[in-house]
Amino acid sequence: MSSPDLPLVAPQTAHPAPTAGSHHGTGKNQRVKRLSGFDRIAVILMVAIPTLIVVGLIWLPAISSVFLSFTNWNGIGSLADVKIIGVENYTNVFTNYPPFKPAIEHNLIWLVVMFVVATPLGILFAVLIDKDLKGSRFYQTALYLPVVLSLALVGFIWQLMYSRDQGLINAVLGTQVDFYGDPKWNLWAALFATCWKQVGYVMLLYLAGLKGVDASLKEAAQMDGANQVQTFFRIVFPVMRPINIIVLVITVIESLRAFDLVWVINQGRNGLELIATLVTANIVGEASRIGFGSALATIMLLISLVFISIYLAVVMREEER
Repeated sequence: MSSPDLPLVAPQTAHPAPTAGSHHGTGKNQRVKRLSGFDRIAVILMVAIPTLIVVGLIWLPAISSVFLSFTNWNGIGSLADVKIIGVENYTNVFTNYPPFKPAIEHNLIWLVVMFVVATPLGILFAVLIDKDLKGSRFYQTALYLPVVLSLALVGFIWQLMYSRDQGLINAVLGTQVDFYGDPKWNLWAALFATCWKQVGYVMLLYLAGLKGVDASLKEAAQMDGANQVQTFFRIVFPVMRPINIIVLVITVIESLRAFDLVWVINQGRNGLELIATLVTANIVGEASRIGFGSALATIMLLISLVFISIYLAVVMREEER
């Protein structure tokens, strides 16, 4: 037990207290340099402008859609004539709108195919390219090229492949299948074209993740007798947890907002119904049912919020560790 007469800090390790007006203090004692008037204006603009853009382009339309989903507005006349009808639009969506059920089923199929086909293929290509095999640069470019194309353009490209009379696939197989027109085939044809684009995107994300994995972890696992497959699934894949979460969220969001490709094919009809196409068809189509379309958009928003909440919970939990 130390004597009360002994110093609490040894003289050779004690630091001199900062003098008044000194700029060499640390922590809370360090003076913060005041911003000039120009810097304050710059900081305010840097915060205010993005905030106004986000509020004006995202939050206001989202809140307006939720409000309009409880009205019967058809887009004609002023908002002062809008009549509140409660949950009637939602009741009609679930009980009196036949395209809604197949749209939900098709979005779920879209999500499953993206997880089961596109994501594993993207991981496989990333692992192979990460090994710096001969010609890996060429394969990387070829796989990534579809990512820079819009889904609408991807639809046109694959239309040349799927064409019943002049398409490459029917010419090779000697068949007369209408891949885009036949409801038995058009969903799977659209999914194949979407996977062609999605695989390159997933590959790029995992390739970046693989470059950041410590090579000593792989060497230690191999010294313990693990083969390459065991090393990847037991060591490398868990280490890339942030990439896994990003790919998970992107896949879910891309599956829910799938729209461009099927709209180019047949505007989301005849076996290609999706929630996003139903929203567009009701709001900007001939029906012009703004309130009903807003109810569909709100349902899609709620489904998205479930996955976004899970993502934010995981990210916040990671930051607390």
